[in-house]
Amino acid sequence: MQTPKIDITATKVLHQWKSDSPLIACRIAPNGQQAATTSEDSNVTLWKVTTGDKTTLKGHESWAHALSYSPDGNTLVTGGCDGKLIWWSAADSETKAIRTVDAHSGWIRAVEVSTDGKLLLSAGNDRALRVWDMNTGNKLHEWSHAHERHIYSAFFLADSKGIVSGDLLGKIHLWNLGVTERLRTLEATPLYSENKGQKAEFGGVRCMAFSPQRGELLAGGTHKASNPFGAVHEPLVLRLNWEDGAVKKPHACEGIPGGMIWRVQWLSDGTALGVSGGSSGGFLLFFQDSQEKEIHRFKLPSLARDMDLHPSGLIATAHYDRHLRIVSISA
Repeated sequence: MQTPKIDITATKVLHQWKSDSPLIACRIAPNGQQAATTSEDSNVTLWKVTTGDKTTLKGHESWAHALSYSPDGNTLVTGGCDGKLIWWSAADSETKAIRTVDAHSGWIRAVEVSTDGKLLLSAGNDRALRVWDMNTGNKLHEWSHAHERHIYSAFFLADSKGIVSGDLLGKIHLWNLGVTERLRTLEATPLYSENKGQKAEFGGVRCMAFSPQRGELLAGGTHKASNPFGAVHEPLVLRLNWEDGAVKKPHACEGIPGGMIWRVQWLSDGTALGVSGGSSGGFLLFFQDSQEKEIHRFKLPSLARDMDLHPSGLIATAHYDRHLRIVSISA
């Protein structure tokens, strides 16, 4: 597939499709023709990107915050607040679950299929990291107390042997399959806030994206949580050096007093992309390593909760106003 020329100043909404309930999370299938969303009615929906035709999948008993396609696009896995992992066929005609596994105690926050399609990673509020056989659903590896607090984000490194996980306290741990002890820890503590007046711990590493070519890890979330219960906190992306863990640059977003970075991604030209949602609404934010502030800001029509990027130059955004939006960043 030829990668189109990126022009972030030409960012625009191409399509918007309405769901029956506020959306929570979204992913675009590897072929770019389908998107999947989860919503507050506990359903999973498959959408045709060009037409908005949709198929509803029922199986979770509560909200699902995490989802991931297999590399061939044939299978979708979702992780719910009910602690269940559910395997689905991504074929529009199939609506029954392939497999359901009681995987975690409480919310599942992160799910990812390995690049070779053989493994599935899951993590959640029970502070556990687990690796599953993608084809059978059997548990292969487990770190039962991987973190001190809730795990919000986790992903495989490209070799499918390394795992990176981030938690509420801003701790980012590196693991290797078959090794019990963690290998190293990176600090993203500016993403953590403790509000003693409200007796609340808030923030954390809500999302991450690694660029092996640049040797940089992006970690997104929020800071300046002066009133977390009142949704007063500003979005923040940290750019960390993978080699030594140092924060190379904090990317603050001025003028967004109510926002959280829910997902970060790398564009093909090395630009970092984040989606922010909160009481200030929804934004796509673009960053380069040359400056702390974003180089471009695109205001979305509504509060955004998630985002996914496809090499074709399309972005899917999931919104509280029940809409899945397809956004273009190509010239």
